[in-house]
Amino acid sequence: MCRFLPDKVTCASALSGLLLACSFPLPDYTVLAWFGLIPLILVMQSRPFKSGFVAGMVFFAVTLYWLNIVMTTYGHLPLAVSFLLYLLLVGYLALFWGTATWAVCRLKEFRNYPYALTFPVRWVALEFLREFLLTGFPWATLGYSQHAWLAIVQSADLFGVYGLSYLLVLCNAVLGESVLALQSKLSLRIPVKALVATALLLLCNYGYGQWCLQQDLDTRPESLQTAVVQGNIPQDLKWRPDNQLNTVKTYRDLSLRAERDGASDLIIWPEAAMPFYFQDGGQLAGSVAGLTLETGASLLFGSPAYYRSPGVSKDTGADKNTGADKNTGALRYLNSAFLLSPTAQVLGRSDKIHLVPFGEYVPLGGYLPFVNKLVAGIGDYSPGEINPLPIQGHRLGVLVCYEVIFPGLAREYVRQGSDLLVNITNDAWFGKSSAPWQHLAMARFRAIENRVWLARAANAGISAFVAPSGRIVEQTGLFETAFLAGEVGLGARPGLYSHMGDLVPGAFLLISLLWLLQTRRRYL
Repeated sequence: MCRFLPDKVTCASALSGLLLACSFPLPDYTVLAWFGLIPLILVMQSRPFKSGFVAGMVFFAVTLYWLNIVMTTYGHLPLAVSFLLYLLLVGYLALFWGTATWAVCRLKEFRNYPYALTFPVRWVALEFLREFLLTGFPWATLGYSQHAWLAIVQSADLFGVYGLSYLLVLCNAVLGESVLALQSKLSLRIPVKALVATALLLLCNYGYGQWCLQQDLDTRPESLQTAVVQGNIPQDLKWRPDNQLNTVKTYRDLSLRAERDGASDLIIWPEAAMPFYFQDGGQLAGSVAGLTLETGASLLFGSPAYYRSPGVSKDTGADKNTGADKNTGALRYLNSAFLLSPTAQVLGRSDKIHLVPFGEYVPLGGYLPFVNKLVAGIGDYSPGEINPLPIQGHRLGVLVCYEVIFPGLAREYVRQGSDLLVNITNDAWFGKSSAPWQHLAMARFRAIENRVWLARAANAGISAFVAPSGRIVEQTGLFETAFLAGEVGLGARPGLYSHMGDLVPGAFLLISLLWLLQTRRRYL
């Protein structure tokens, strides 16, 4: 009977995963991230890979529990199938944690490198790898746990969210090694120098944050009187043709109220707010365009779009699922945002670049014809390109849905002249879970990293205005029909991160590989 009970390593590792999960929204106990890895560090040398993998399984299982809501409620998958897919994703993400603990323990064994040196570097390297490997899924990067502690997160304009991850893991590693030294019967020395160096780094980070918050980070010489509109259209009604007229009316009515409340320059509707092809014209499209004439404000809104790609061969079968004429090319669908001028002219269209696997396209779909998308829709989407939209002599960088969790994409929009970041999303898929809060926490970092205002419009919440300091100026609640009207500044003030990008985590990835080569040579 006892052999079926979890052992000490499993329990300690699981505890670390749980503590770190609780540092994220919700419940958002930020301080836990500063010591949550200590139980794992105390036991990982005995089972290097297993300990990290177990901790990662618990962390991602708790943090991403809401995936089951998406897959069962909206993907219409059986609960058993949903749970299996959920466990597969959690297991894949846990591999990064298991690899981190295995690597640092190997370096400890063969090179006697201290955890304080190797663990933060390896951790950040693998978080960075998770951003782009297999299309990338950088949800719940450790640094995001500090989103609400403004004095701590200001350094994101220097090293991005990965800089915060480094500090958190460094603190855990130094404290963990200190506890190991106190417990050791071999008279291991407490890493005094590492403790002092870590304390100085934390003080410098906090001091820099306080200095930043005393500067006039959020004021800009030019601004837009802006509204974000939250229509709160139920997901089961959103794509029904008989509800389209009501959807347009809801957004029009809210927008007219927002205009009376002072939103005279720009009105923003969420991702896929208009569940029809605006580019085809017609009565509904005319009603949307007419709103700009009534309000005198520009209108940015989400709507699906399409184009026909030329020259598709009959033999490729590339357009098998689209119904397109093979002789004229295949239809390509886009998750887009249109910008209309106050005179109802289309100023531009921005297409989503980073698509959601199995939600907006099927990876390797030609080889996996039996795999359907989780979200029923018009067909597989195609990725767009970075295209800042013009408004009053400035540019808008539009991040659709979970694109906002990719630091490099927001940075590139700013590098290409975007003076305001706009995140349009439909977080209704997540239900009343912690996911919308996690999503907003990550969006805040894009404002800090690039020192630019961010306006966020979500179908069911959470809509918000985020200042360049990361301060949430105003926000809505979940699943309420509402709008926010306020002033957002124009212009970015790029810091070190905007110029350097992810050079540091990239270097950490290279260093990690070189370290492993060292252990290989020593082992041989």
